[in-house]
Amino acid sequence: MQIMKVDPRALKENPDRMRQSKSSPQADALMLATIKAVGIVQPPVVAPEADGGNGYIIDAGHRRVRLAIAAGLEEIEILVADAANDNGAMRSMVENSVREPLNPVDQWRGIERLVALGWTEEAIAVALALPVRQIRKLRLLANVLPAMLEQMSLGDMPSEQQLRVIAASGQVDQKEVWKAHKPKKGDTASWWQVANALTRKRMYAKDASFGDDLAQAYGIEWVEDLFAPADQDGRYTTNVEGFLGAQHEWMTSNLPKKGGIVDVNSWGQPELPKKASQVYGKPSKADHVAMYLDRDGKVQTVHYRMPETAKPKGAGVDGVVAGGADADATASPKARPDVTQKGHEMIGDYRTDALHDALGRAPIEDDMLMALMVLAFAGQNVRVDSGADGTFYGGKRFSRHAVGLFDENGKLAFDLDTLRVAVRSVLIDVLSCRRGMSNSGMIARIAGDAIGADEFLPNMGSEDFLLCLSRQALEASCAEASVQPRPKVRETRAALVEHFASEHFVHPSGRFAPPADELLDWIRAGVATDISGRGSQDDDGDAGDPGEEQEARVEEEADQDDPRDTDAEAEDGHDQDFDHRAAA
Repeated sequence: MQIMKVDPRALKENPDRMRQSKSSPQADALMLATIKAVGIVQPPVVAPEADGGNGYIIDAGHRRVRLAIAAGLEEIEILVADAANDNGAMRSMVENSVREPLNPVDQWRGIERLVALGWTEEAIAVALALPVRQIRKLRLLANVLPAMLEQMSLGDMPSEQQLRVIAASGQVDQKEVWKAHKPKKGDTASWWQVANALTRKRMYAKDASFGDDLAQAYGIEWVEDLFAPADQDGRYTTNVEGFLGAQHEWMTSNLPKKGGIVDVNSWGQPELPKKASQVYGKPSKADHVAMYLDRDGKVQTVHYRMPETAKPKGAGVDGVVAGGADADATASPKARPDVTQKGHEMIGDYRTDALHDALGRAPIEDDMLMALMVLAFAGQNVRVDSGADGTFYGGKRFSRHAVGLFDENGKLAFDLDTLRVAVRSVLIDVLSCRRGMSNSGMIARIAGDAIGADEFLPNMGSEDFLLCLSRQALEASCAEASVQPRPKVRETRAALVEHFASEHFVHPSGRFAPPADELLDWIRAGVATDISGRGSQDDDGDAGDPGEEQEARVEEEADQDDPRDTDAEAEDGHDQDFDHRAAA
């Protein structure tokens, strides 16, 4: 390797260079300014032409050469290296990888070029210091539509999950989906929409009970999921019908004694025979077995028990009832309820789980969601120590707001104005900054700050409130209001009262916005409580009494003399087009 000076315009581009995507204008402008200031620090690497020509082909430094020409340099220093057998493919790949990482599309193109030259995936991984899994993952881009690759080369890359879905789809499906979701020029692609349109149901080999013989009989071909964790079986198939058919045939061939195959309901639970009761403990020899497929296509097994046939009293060996008419009366068994107490408990659990799932995932309109919020506060399990007026206890406080959302037929029927009034009324009853059991704590202050409740605070420049301030606080208020402090506290207070008689004064500690440090501490405490609560669900009663904790918190807050929690009536000067509280 030797150093020499040449005209940068005489150097030739390498057709096998790895970095083919254009660099950003900002990066080019930065390098151009550097070249104009100090020149080229690292000379480009070139090699003589392999076909017998007298020129030089650039191996590394195409961008430096291009910007040197743009800077108007007549000569630049170059490093002349021996020509490589692969036309510098591996040298260019390594040089670009360590200098500035290539985007995945350029990496894939370079890997495919090396594979075409005889490099194995393992050898490429060793040379580039990358896992073999990463090399195979990048090679999945070979299955991506070229039009999508062009979008990805611009730096608009999908997430790993979205790329996995796109690469697993066929070219025809990708072309149709891309035609519908192709972004406009200069915009980014909605990869989540593309991935959703290409998503297909996957049945995993780890959930299959059948063997290779049934898989071959039903035409099931396993595909390796290279994005799955390395320690798990990531094979899957999109042949859902074949997978379920093989599972059913396996269950038919492996039914135990007193066993049968049952269907599942809409909740994914097995539909047992009539009068059958599921066995949750250890099954006995007389119990039956039900096999079914869950929503993932996995074989599940449950045990159930059928009721014994009751024999009438007085029946002999031949089944004839003795005792005449009196025996007929004793022969009728006692009426059994349709659902036992245990059954009602299980129904309650099922309904609760279903309700929680629906509330978390089902689409709910805004007006219905607000109505459900009002109804939730009317439940018998809700207790709120309200700071609002009135003597209402339990659900009666909120049921009076909920009843206005029903029509004469007991159906939910309401307009938005009625709903808004009900929601505001419920929030008024719940949120409180008063001292004592009705204090909502940080929540009420956050809500007040969010809705701009500071504008509704009364004038705090009264004698009663200023009596609660210390000398330092009074002097700070004087400085803010441009009032000269007096030698005595009483005189300073009187001057402030006189000054604020014609102005509106709100002490900084009385505003709703909580200090940033207190808010962060409250958020951290909530997160810590959530984590510790999940970790102690199986403990045997070590958790403290929440009532005692609330009383301790109230006593702690009562020891702090905070004027911002002082009860005050709102001024009459806040006129609104519609007074929701008055309507409530």
